[in-house]
Formats: sequence, structure tokens, C-alpha cells
Amino acid sequence: MFSPVEWMIALRYMRARRAEGFISVIAGFSLLGIALGVATLIIVLSVMNGFRGELLDRILGLNGHIAVVSSTGTLSDYDPLAARARDIQGVVSATPLVEGQVLASNGGRASGALVRGLTRESLAARPSIAGNIRLGSLDEFTGNDAVVLGSRLAHSLGVTVGDKVTLVSPRGTVTAFGTVPRMQAYRVVATFEVGMFEFDNRFIFMPLGAAQRYFRLGDTVNQLEIFVEDPDRIRSQRLLIGAAIDPDHRLFDWQQANSSFFNALQVERNVMFLILTLIILVAAFNIISSLIMLVKDKGSAIAILRTVGASRGMVMRVFFIVGASIGVVGTVVGAILGLVFSHNIEAIRRWLESLTGTELFAAEIYFLSQLPAEVDPGEVVMVVLMALGLSILATLYPSWRASRLDPVEALRNE
Repeated sequence: MFSPVEWMIALRYMRARRAEGFISVIAGFSLLGIALGVATLIIVLSVMNGFRGELLDRILGLNGHIAVVSSTGTLSDYDPLAARARDIQGVVSATPLVEGQVLASNGGRASGALVRGLTRESLAARPSIAGNIRLGSLDEFTGNDAVVLGSRLAHSLGVTVGDKVTLVSPRGTVTAFGTVPRMQAYRVVATFEVGMFEFDNRFIFMPLGAAQRYFRLGDTVNQLEIFVEDPDRIRSQRLLIGAAIDPDHRLFDWQQANSSFFNALQVERNVMFLILTLIILVAAFNIISSLIMLVKDKGSAIAILRTVGASRGMVMRVFFIVGASIGVVGTVVGAILGLVFSHNIEAIRRWLESLTGTELFAAEIYFLSQLPAEVDPGEVVMVVLMALGLSILATLYPSWRASRLDPVEALRNE
């Protein structure tokens, strides 16, 4: 498509002389702008994908995909209900659960917490907990005085395995002198760390019988937690489960519980994509300005080429090669930089934190204790094609203008 002569002339034009230094600076900034725009866009999209994937895995790993609750507040027939749910195709497990808010305290320290009561077998079957035990063991998760705490909650209360933590229920005991808060001390048998600040700083697990006794539920639970094989097909599973349970029971799936959170992530991702695309667009406009200045500076050279027999198409292709080369090199450099940065972003974060002595990624704000990044090959290809497309479009007008230059006028103006 492009002859060797055209490549030779284009490469000669790209090697700026001293008098063309300003044009070379503009072209350099154009290349740098495209490279930074492509790299930043790949990094941001990868981090946003990582955020969504990590949060989804950890939220769904700790919380059920579907929660079955009763309009009366408690489920007394939870064993037959769980058995019917397990018989439904696509259901992995159905776990009776007691859940309630408490105030956890120890030695003058206090923190709000969420108690979840379930059997030791059910807790051990959850890889997000059983696979992330930091201290202690789930073997002692029995009886009426054992609890498992999130590692950050244990740290904030100043307790470790073997220590006692006092739980205070907001629903106290009504006496003749008013409502007395219900308080009971429990022994910490293990701590876990799933890597999500909200869970590590808030969750307390308790044996099902102990939770029923503490919250005075008798032989009832307040929800049935169901896990399914494919969480993305939750709507069809919800219909099957709804048909198998009593009409007075209500269903809440993970999409309903976290819809606002994941919708906010998607909106933020789209806005960041739009903003960072403007960087590439600005760099493409710089290509236009640098090529127009190059055409003006090379007016006499273009006139000589035309007089010795060069066609308008040849002149247009020469300047097209010059502009497209800036875009292609910038895009390739940016893509490589973005991929390298994305695959090593956690190591880079730790290095920057040690260098500056500041915390760049606070777990209390971002929910996760590590900076995740998940590169989507399809998105990388889309970003690269978009950058190449904008760069090529930016070269068309200056190249066309160079091809339309009148040799007589160009030589007369010299």
C-alpha cells in the first residue's frame, strides 16, 4: 500500500532539523499524550474490574445469594423449608441462620457488630471463612460461649484467641425498673480475615444454638440463606424457590441487596472512561496541529516533489505515515505501560507507600485491603482500536491539505 519511497520521505520528515524543533516538540507531546491516555484508561478499567470482581466474590462468598424471611420475623419450620430448597435444581446449599445487631465490648473498647448464628458444619463449608482463619480453629466452634471474630474487629477490641468479649443486645430484658440491656460474655475461639474491611471489622459468628438462646428465639431462626450454582441467573432460581416455599415467606436476592452499590460502581466506571478518553482526543488534536505546521514548513519540499512527478496521493500518503506513526507508537507504548502497571499495581502501591510514608489505599474507605486489578482483553483491544482510530482520523485532514498544496504558490511564497 505504501511504497519504500514514501516511507523514506516520511521518516526523513520525522527526523526534525534544528529549525523544526518546535514542531518536533508538539509531535512528542502528542505521542506522550496518546501513550498516557491509553495506559491510564487500561489501568483504570482494570482496577474498576478488579474492584467489582473482588467485591462480588467476597460479598457472595460470605452472604447468601437468596435470603428467605418470614413476614412474622421468625421461621419455625426452617428444617423442612431448607430440605425443600436443597431439592431444587441449581441450589447448592440452604442454611438456617440467626442474625442480629449487637454492641461488642472489651476493657473499655466497644464497636457495633453483626452476629450471625449458624452450625459449625455450615461455617466450615464456606471457603471465604474456613479458608481465611488467621488465629485459632473452627474445631472449638461449639457450645454456648464460643464466637469467631473478624480480625479487624478483634484488633479494635484488643482481644485475641482465648479472650472474652462481651456482647450487648439492643433488645434488653423488660423489668419493673425499665429495660435492662442483655449482656453476655463469649470466648473468642478464632479470628478470620477475608480481606474486605466491612466484613473483617463487623462480623461475629456464633453457633446456631447459642445465637438462638442469646436472641431468645427458641427453636426458630430469622432467615434461611441459600447459595445457588450460578449467581448471575438468580432471577430464574428465585422463581423456582418462590414456587416451592410458603406464600407468607419473602425472598431477597443479592442483586436487590447490593443493587445501589454495584450500580454506583458502573456509573463511576463509565464516567472515568469518558473523562480519560478526552486525554486521547486532546492528543489526537495535537497530531493535527503538528502535521499542519509540518505541512506549512515543508511547503517548498512538497512543491519540488510535485514538480518531479509525485502524485497528490503520494504526498497524502507520506504525511499520513508521519501522523499515523505517532499514533501507533503512542498506542503501543501506552498499551504496554498500562498492562505492566496493571499486573504489578499492588507492588507499585506498596513501594509508593514505603517511599512517601503515607497510606494511599485506606481499607476503611475502599472496603478492600489490597488494590485489585483484573485486565479484560476485550477492553484492552477496544481501547487500542479507539486510540488508533482517533489517531488515523487526526491525520486525514492535514494529509489531504498537503496533497492539495499548489506547487507554484508554495515556491512563490518561499
